[in-house]
Amino acid sequence: MAAKPVKKHGVTIRQLVEEVPEGCSLPDFEQKPVTMALAEGRNAILRAVVCGEPRPEVLWQSSKGDLSNCNKYQIFSAPSSKEHALQINKLTGEDTDVYRCVAVNPYGEAVCTARLTIIEVGFRKKRKRNTEPQEDLSKELMELRKMLRKRAPLPKKKIDPEQVWQLLMMADRKDYERLCMKYGIVDFRGMLRKLERMRRAREDRMAQYLNAVSNMKHMKVTKEGVAFFELDLDLKDPESNIYLYKDGEMVPYSSDSQSKRSLRRLGKHYHFQIQDLWPEDAGIYEVKVEDAEVFSTELEAKAIPPRVVVPLAETRCEEHGDAVFECVLSNTCPNATWKFKQRPLQPSDRHEVIVSPNGLTHQLVVKGARLSDMGPYSLDTGLYTSSAWLVVEAGKDTGLLTTSADHQVQVQRGGTEGKSDVSSRGKEATRSPRSRHTPGTGGFFEEARAPLGHFSQGLADTEVKLGEDATLSCTVSRDLGPGTWLKDGVKLSPQDGLVFQRDGLVHRLLITCVQEAQAGRYTFVVGDQKSEATLTVRDPPVITPEATQSLKEPLVVKAGKPLTVKVAFQSRLPVQAIWTKDGAEVDGSSGRGAQVALGDGVTRLCLPSAGRQDSGQYSLTLRSKGGSVQAEVTVHVIDKPQPPQGPLEVQHCRGTGVCLQWRPPRDSGGRALEHYVVERRQDGRSTWLKVGEPPAESTSFTDAQVEQGKKYTFRVRAVTSEGPGEALESEEVLVAPEALPGPPSAPTILSASSKSISLTWTAPRGPGSAHILGYLIEKRKKGSNSWAPVTEQPVAERKWTVTDLRPDCQYDFRVTAVTPSGPGQPGPPSEAVFARDPMRPPGPVRDLQVTDTSHTSISLRWAPPDDQEGDEAQGYVVELCVSGSLEWAPCHGGTVPVTTHTAKGLRPQEGYFVRVTAVNSGGCSQPTMLDVLVYAMPTPVSPKFLVDDSCKESLMVRVGDTVRVPVRFEASPMPEVTWLKDGLPLSKKSVTFTKDGLTQLLVPVASLSDSGVYTVVLRSPQGKEATYTFVLRVAAKPQAPGPIHLQENVPGTVTAEWEPSPDEAQGVPLYYTVLIRSSGSGSWVEAADRVYTNRFTLLGVLPGHAYHFRVVAKNELGASEPSDSSQPWCTPRQRDRESLGKAPSRRQPERSQKPRFLVGLRSHLLPQGCECRMSCAVQGWPRPRVSWFRNGESLEGKPTVHSTDTLGVCSLVIASVSPQDSGLYKAVAENTLGQAVSMATLLVIGDSARCEGNDSLSQPASPENAGVADGTVHSSIPVSTRGP
Repeated sequence: MAAKPVKKHGVTIRQLVEEVPEGCSLPDFEQKPVTMALAEGRNAILRAVVCGEPRPEVLWQSSKGDLSNCNKYQIFSAPSSKEHALQINKLTGEDTDVYRCVAVNPYGEAVCTARLTIIEVGFRKKRKRNTEPQEDLSKELMELRKMLRKRAPLPKKKIDPEQVWQLLMMADRKDYERLCMKYGIVDFRGMLRKLERMRRAREDRMAQYLNAVSNMKHMKVTKEGVAFFELDLDLKDPESNIYLYKDGEMVPYSSDSQSKRSLRRLGKHYHFQIQDLWPEDAGIYEVKVEDAEVFSTELEAKAIPPRVVVPLAETRCEEHGDAVFECVLSNTCPNATWKFKQRPLQPSDRHEVIVSPNGLTHQLVVKGARLSDMGPYSLDTGLYTSSAWLVVEAGKDTGLLTTSADHQVQVQRGGTEGKSDVSSRGKEATRSPRSRHTPGTGGFFEEARAPLGHFSQGLADTEVKLGEDATLSCTVSRDLGPGTWLKDGVKLSPQDGLVFQRDGLVHRLLITCVQEAQAGRYTFVVGDQKSEATLTVRDPPVITPEATQSLKEPLVVKAGKPLTVKVAFQSRLPVQAIWTKDGAEVDGSSGRGAQVALGDGVTRLCLPSAGRQDSGQYSLTLRSKGGSVQAEVTVHVIDKPQPPQGPLEVQHCRGTGVCLQWRPPRDSGGRALEHYVVERRQDGRSTWLKVGEPPAESTSFTDAQVEQGKKYTFRVRAVTSEGPGEALESEEVLVAPEALPGPPSAPTILSASSKSISLTWTAPRGPGSAHILGYLIEKRKKGSNSWAPVTEQPVAERKWTVTDLRPDCQYDFRVTAVTPSGPGQPGPPSEAVFARDPMRPPGPVRDLQVTDTSHTSISLRWAPPDDQEGDEAQGYVVELCVSGSLEWAPCHGGTVPVTTHTAKGLRPQEGYFVRVTAVNSGGCSQPTMLDVLVYAMPTPVSPKFLVDDSCKESLMVRVGDTVRVPVRFEASPMPEVTWLKDGLPLSKKSVTFTKDGLTQLLVPVASLSDSGVYTVVLRSPQGKEATYTFVLRVAAKPQAPGPIHLQENVPGTVTAEWEPSPDEAQGVPLYYTVLIRSSGSGSWVEAADRVYTNRFTLLGVLPGHAYHFRVVAKNELGASEPSDSSQPWCTPRQRDRESLGKAPSRRQPERSQKPRFLVGLRSHLLPQGCECRMSCAVQGWPRPRVSWFRNGESLEGKPTVHSTDTLGVCSLVIASVSPQDSGLYKAVAENTLGQAVSMATLLVIGDSARCEGNDSLSQPASPENAGVADGTVHSSIPVSTRGP
């Protein structure tokens, strides 16, 4: 079922189906046919540009009947163009009608209308008056007068009394009398009482949403025809809605200064603006915050500048006849002035000025027209102008032929194009109305123009910038003489500073250093033919020198303070200001953060409360129809430093005090750290005591002035020149009293003889055992209860030989630890031992090795001791020591009689140190211990990655895709898996998963920041590691390059330069492909690929051929939309050698250029020992000299590095990198005009096992065209991606 018709912008669109399939669209009009008023006898062309998918079918209709008469009506439609035209030949009064254009496709239809008005003027009207009765002529004059009143005076609107009272409440007291008389209020005192009551009620409603309203300025209209009013609002909630009403009805507005109604906000200041004023814009405007009335003002109809509704039309008359010009305005204009050839006309016997009673219709009657009266006539209203030609026909075969019949231009003063209801929209309004180019057809439609006659190529409309050179040229089919050049109907001569050239049949007009006054309509007349074109001068905005000088120095502001950056500029055209910060546009419409404002000749960037996040590079772009200009400013926001990074680690170091450790603050506030302040507070007190000021490079401090048994809290502040920052506070810590040491272990008998016994023991554990000064040894005879000291002073080592013994007596021994706090508890006694000469202790066991392991056992095997080193062993003792412990314990009872043993009952996954001691009656041998930690687990398998041919080491994905990277490995036991990106742990955005020999990286939505070098590290409990590295690059199709500019620097060549793709400024690697299409072949041909600059020169340009250029930006993910040259390049064909000799000498192009980097440096992440090659491409003239620096230190003369410079491609090579080579590298290119800098980071990691896996931190530039080679190897791994 068809949907309800929707009407927008004068186009009615009806949908004929329930749902339009994807990829298809309803018909619509990109350009509508325009309403026209033409003289009788001319031809009229109605044009329309339609769009829609599938391509719509276009029908033309008339309300008076069909259009089947092919002699009268001709319909044009090019196969490859969206433009359709209806031409009506030999206009008569009956052709006055409303014409409909209908575009239809299977999914809907679009309809728009245009009115064609036929005006009888000049001798045709006089001839008709002689052939018709008088009464019919009077009737037709009345009908014509009604017809010319296209826009009748607006009916007087009925004003809501409530709106009038709101207006009175906001008005000044001096305006009360005028408003009362205007709106019929007679009770003046009653009015004042009512206004007082309304004012109190208004203040109560406003108090809900506003703190204050001030600086209210009523509606004003500028000389450019723009209405505005202003006020300051202090909102309680910045998110409150602000509405604009006109005559009680809400009207929309936007933040775009180019829209009909716009609002610009700077802090609390609100500036409302209304452009493109028409009489219907008059009324009472009211501002509301939510439902509270805040401000009312009135835009009066008499303040709106009059506009041209029905413009002047070209008029013809015979010599000595009367010519009548007529123009209809939107409202009265008493100061309207008639002009002839830009000179004012005064009413006289030959020039009669007539104004209709309603003041809208203005007529100029030229009586007894002569040939000297032929030329442009115009009606100037002060802001808008309408012009048309008067053609005086002297006879059948004499005089100039007609100019364009639709020469209707409405120009706003100051170089700005006005809006005309009868001219086409957009860019078509700036082209010549005589020869309007049709996009997509490669040709021209002839719209109500005289035939070219002897012109094989006529003049073409030209646009130039102010101060550039312009050339207008045309070609005649045969030699008709030198011809004459005219501007706006005035003959030109060499005394006007112009150069006239004639090259065979080609006539040229050269204008050097074009000025604004030289813009206009130029005509070349030769024989009885002429050709016309319009020269338009563009004038981009200009930033004042004072503002440019002030922006060179960085702006420094303290945090929390307001900052306003004011940039003054000069422009004759409406300007749009765009502020960006670090490449992102500043959005000043949210009401928070940075605010952007644009006023008359000035734009402002306001930071109401500057913060550290506001620091950065700001860029301003001023854009108008005349061009654009950019400026940059650096903002530094300084603040107090942030607190040091925590946690604040507090440790009680016995004997020295309390040790504190912290990390430097994340942000120092833009100032260098001077020192830290350490303070402490005792429990139960409120004051903080400063205990020290460590220097900035130190992040630790020891407080020795603490008391044992007390609780303390510590805090640390960073101090800069801005003062101390916030404090990092610790948890409460107890300074415990010094504890006595614990008891040592029972002494172990190492050897015994009749003269001495050797002992050993282990140190005590627990509080108080950290600082042991020595040990006291005691002995006693077996069966006795009294202990006798062996030594008078503490023994430092944990072994001793007792010599004062009685042979064949049995002794016990014990040990006591001594600390600065005193002696501790004695340890348990040793086993009883005889003081007698034993047999020799056995030697150490040999070839101790692990034969098997399980989760609960370890199996050992060893060889007996060598007989040469002692007596035979009678048994063996197997001992285990848990990792992290210092105590050995036997894993069996008694001794082991054989050379194998299995220790059982162990904890799974636990690590043990193992040793075996041989024993006999003579004592114990030296223990034999394994050097490695043995784990109670099956035989371990070293971690390694299962990499095959399907696994690659480099991948590229699109922005927005989901990335899954699985990596398989084998290891036993399960190792610790760590994921790193660029050597740092992964962010929370990325998700990793590890299970059963598989670890996987998951990035749900890939972004450009996810690009980098990813490393997987497997670490076994034994400390063995395995690493795997791959490169992930996230990119998107590049954006299209900017406009293409063509110029001829060398004869026979053409150089194309284009604005780089916006992605290039963001560091995205890309290149360009250049395609050309010449007039000799209709298809695009690739001229160059992988161009890494924004410049290309085409050789072998053939004269007489037109060349079109197309540039496409590309990367590994695809190509951008193409950017085509706006105009083809054509070198005129030289007819003969003599003309070549007369051509002006060619000025050599200016080659001087500041250095700039075509390809910048790229950061690198390399293993130790690999070769590093940093490369860049630099351009400039004179040829710049490139210097290399590392961390600000020059590398010139360093033996470990060498640099090369080949045709602007500069490289720095380090044969074998080491960690000392890490740092910030900088390449500085300098010549006499300035310098350019490119920087990159080199990070060298310790692992040099796989140099081939290194990669640069960012995507390197391709070296085909730029000549820059990156010495890294790129690899890939399997990946699965899907769209977001």
